[in-house]
Parts: sequence; structure tokens; C-alpha cells
Amino acid sequence: MSKYMVNLKINNMPVSVEEGTTILEAARQLNFKIPTLCNHPDLTVAGNCRVCVVEVKGARQLSAACATPVSEGMEVFTNSEQVRTSRKHIIELLLSEHNSDCTKCQKNGSCELQSLAFEYRVGDHVLMSLLKPEDLIPDISSPSIVKDNSKCIHCQRCVRTCAELQGVSALGVAFKGNHQSISTFLNKPLNEVVCTNCGQCINRCPTGALTERNNIEDVWNALYDPNKFVVVQTAPAVRIALGEELGLEPGHRVTGKMVASLRKIGFNKVLDTDFSADLTIMEEGFELLNRLRKVLVEKDETVKLPMMTSCSPGWIKFIEHIFPNLNDHLSTCKSPQQMFGAVAKTYYADKVNVKAQDMVVVSIMPCTAKKFECDRPEMRSSGFKDVDYVLTTRELGLMIRQAGIDFASLEPEGYDSILGESTGAAVIFGATGGVMEAALRTAYEVVTGREVPFTNLDIKPVRGMEGVKEASIKIKNVKPEFAHLEGVELNVAVAHGLANARKVMESVQNGTSNYHFIEIMACPGGCLGGGGQPIPTSKEIRDKRAEAIYEEDLNMPIRKSHENPDVVAIYEEFLGEPNGHKSHDLLHTHYKVRNRY
Repeated sequence: MSKYMVNLKINNMPVSVEEGTTILEAARQLNFKIPTLCNHPDLTVAGNCRVCVVEVKGARQLSAACATPVSEGMEVFTNSEQVRTSRKHIIELLLSEHNSDCTKCQKNGSCELQSLAFEYRVGDHVLMSLLKPEDLIPDISSPSIVKDNSKCIHCQRCVRTCAELQGVSALGVAFKGNHQSISTFLNKPLNEVVCTNCGQCINRCPTGALTERNNIEDVWNALYDPNKFVVVQTAPAVRIALGEELGLEPGHRVTGKMVASLRKIGFNKVLDTDFSADLTIMEEGFELLNRLRKVLVEKDETVKLPMMTSCSPGWIKFIEHIFPNLNDHLSTCKSPQQMFGAVAKTYYADKVNVKAQDMVVVSIMPCTAKKFECDRPEMRSSGFKDVDYVLTTRELGLMIRQAGIDFASLEPEGYDSILGESTGAAVIFGATGGVMEAALRTAYEVVTGREVPFTNLDIKPVRGMEGVKEASIKIKNVKPEFAHLEGVELNVAVAHGLANARKVMESVQNGTSNYHFIEIMACPGGCLGGGGQPIPTSKEIRDKRAEAIYEEDLNMPIRKSHENPDVVAIYEEFLGEPNGHKSHDLLHTHYKVRNRY
């Protein structure tokens, strides 16, 4: 059935749009830009900031374009004198409650309020500052996120993000009027509330009220220290988003240029987290097969199914807070970041003849929660802190600019050897469903001796941006040692965004699911939509990043984790067998430690 169309004029130009369209959306169809601060494509409409006010002919007062639906015959003016004057006064009022020391702000140059203040020339506003003394002290308790109330404009994007997308509600609106603030429960520090460190609030904050903990100077100091051997690992989702931070359109793969820039910055070795993503698949895939054998053959009731992935530290913190009774369902595998750190300061340190205590491991991640993860007490299986510092994609972009590197003119370079080889299966870790797809490519072949029965290894049912995805694979004609899996219908699920994770977890808790294996990523779209990725973010941008990830997979010479020659070598020379004694010591963790959180 065709939708009802509404005819209206915007700035005297006719336009026809579907019923229910807002003035803001209709104006965009005519390429009229209406400024907004509280509106975001990922979130429900709020109409809080009023910066988007427009004049509607016949209306007694200005209307918020983001919250006002169009009507037949409506005449809208987006740039009348009344509108422009009103917007300017609104911006001035926002600035009166905003710490305007922009030169010290991490969002300087990318702040939406700063941009509007410049556009409307309100730099000389004369309103008295309404900042309260207590707002001038930022909350730096979290290892991942800095909350600075002095820069908050009460748009509530962060509140809606935490509630709608993540289902956590670590942030809320407290009090009313000029006492209103965006607060945690009882105004406690971020590290004392149910915050998962995912950083999605940062990605949608229009100002510098929420930013990541910055570790750039720590990394520069390590690079300047002649006694330190500094290695860097780069996550799969960084290579398809870094270009945005440096002026390129979303969807560009910049792997080779990224490697070249890291060498120019001064890292001793440039290595790939994709290597340890392949390692993760070996450990996690064999762990799943081991759990299936214990449940189906040995009838061991202490072994829990479905098994759940453990690569996303934001998701791990979520289950520890919200569903601690289901912790035993988590894979014991560490994330690729932490596996890399563990083998870097043991196996790799020996290979390059560097003492572990002299090695500094730096991670480039799409994720703010990785800063929290590397500080966890169980992440020291090498005998030292396995990963020393984590930089987000945004922080790496800033370092490249600080180093004066002309990124666009760089010739692509390859990763260094030993921990630099990877596969297409590792690359797709960056997209929701990627861990599941990579695991199935390996596990199915281990069990049957044949490739997974999907065209070109592309397991389409677990791809895409649907909140929860499900798939089933019939296992048949298995190897003799896997006879107990003959005819088993392996049921899997994929969820991204913690609000979707909650739905899946509730089905497991209620006993209404029939899954064997579940992948969950804390962020919308998976790592490609991580809290440390370039801003802005939207579904369209995440879709383009996903396309780039799958293109990278298709262009890799090897696309299955168990065929990575560096992975084969580390098992032969160092680890022994997947899920063996040594790999458990280095690459796995235990929930008695996790339950401290």
C-alpha cells in the first residue's frame, strides 16, 4: 500500500514527502541545512536544544524542526530574521553554561557547539557565565571515559544513547531548571556505577562533555625512551575508519597507509591484531567443540551451553553487572588484543631477542572499553602488563597529524613478520557477525574436513545490521572423532548493541533459546561502530565501513584462521595444541577473577 504524501513549501520551494516526515527531514530533501544539537539519526526525537527552530506560517511561536511533523499546505521558513535571531540567542544561552576554554578541550575543532557559535558569530556573547563551581571538576575516575559537566549542554544525547542503544542507563537527568544536570546514580563517579566503558555516549556527545581518556603522551614518552622496544598492534576495524579521521569519506580501506604512518611515527615493529584474531578463532572454536563433546557425550552438567564470545570488553562488563549468573556461558578466551599482548611479551619477545620488561605494547583500537580491559588484573599472564597502552582510532589520527605526516601521499606498506600475518576471517572481526562467521569457517572444516557450505565462504545469515540475527547449520558427514556431532543442527545467534544483547540474554536466562553459540558485540555494528571510532556516526556510515571490511576479506590471500602460517607456527613452536595447557595459561582467563567487577 502506497504511503500518503504531504505537500508543503520550505523557503517558498515546494516539496512532497511521506506523512510523518519531520520538517527537519523535509528540509534536507531540499538541501536546506537546519542546525541541531540534540538530534541524532541513531536516537529518538527529543527536541531539547531548540537550535533547530523554524518559522511556520500562521503558528504563534517557532517550532522545533526535529520534533514537528509536516502537514498539508504547510509553509516553513528556515532562515527568517526571527529564526536567525532566536537561534543566536539559544546558542548564547548554551554558551553561558559552557566552559569556553576551547583550546584545552579534546573536542576543539570537532565540537558541534563550537561550529555553531562560529557560524552565528556569537563569540562575543555578553551573558554572564552560569557555571557552578562543582561542574568545573571533571570526573576522571573511569579508565576509558572523561565526563566534564562544565561542557555539557543538556542535550541528553548521552542519556538516550545509554538507555536506547545500550540498555544500561548509566547516565540520567537529575533535577530541574537551572539545577538540571546529566548525572550518574547518586552522582557517583563513573567507575562506581554500571558503566560498560563502551564509549557510545562519546560518539554522540556534540561537545567535549564526554571524551575518551587520552593516552597519546604516554605513547610518545615510550617512543622517546631509548631503552624501550615499542610494538604496535592495529585492530581490524581501525583500517576502514582511520581515513575518516584524516579527511577521507567513509568506506575507505587505508591498511597500507596506516602501517606506513605508524613506522614514520617511530614504532619499532608494526604488527596486526588480526593475527591474534586468528589465534582467538583457534582457541574459541576448539573450546566450542570441547563444550559440545562434554555436553553431548559426557553429559557434563557443569559445562554451559550456549557458549558466548568474549572479545568485546564492553559486553563482558555488561554481563558481569547485569547477568552475573550466566558468566559460565562466556568463552574463557581473552580478546585478540589481550592474546596479542600475552604472546608479544613471551613468544615474540624471545624471537626478537628483547626482554619482556623492555617491551611496550601499544594497541590501536576502535574501542574505549579496551582501555579498561588492558588494566584488568587478570591481563598479566606474560608476567607483566600484557598491553601497556590503548589508543583509539581518533587518537591515532591526532598522533599522525602531530607528527606532520601527509597521510594521503604515503605509499602503502606491509606489516612486520611473525605476528603480522593474518586472514580474511580475522578482518571480519570488525563487523557484527564477523567473529561468528570466522569461527564457523574453521570449526565446520575441522569437524567435516570440508569448507563451510556457503558460497565463497560468505555466511550471509550472520551479516548485516539487524539487531539480532539467527542461523542454523546442519553438520553431516563428520570425521570419525566427531561422530557425536553427526546430524546436529548447530544454532547460532548474533547481537550487536547492548540493548539487543539484553534480549538474547533474557531468552537464555528464561530457557527459551536453543542456541549453541552466541556472538555479542557491545557497539552498534560491532567494532566498526566502536566508541573510539571517528565522529560522526550513523547507520549509513556504519554500512559503508562494513562494506569496506568485507572487501578487505575478499582481497586477502587466506580467508580461514586455521590456515594462517604464523598461527600454525606458534602452535608448533610454542603453544602446543589449541585449548592446551600452555594456551590456557596465556590466552584464557577465569571467572573467579572476572567476578570482582
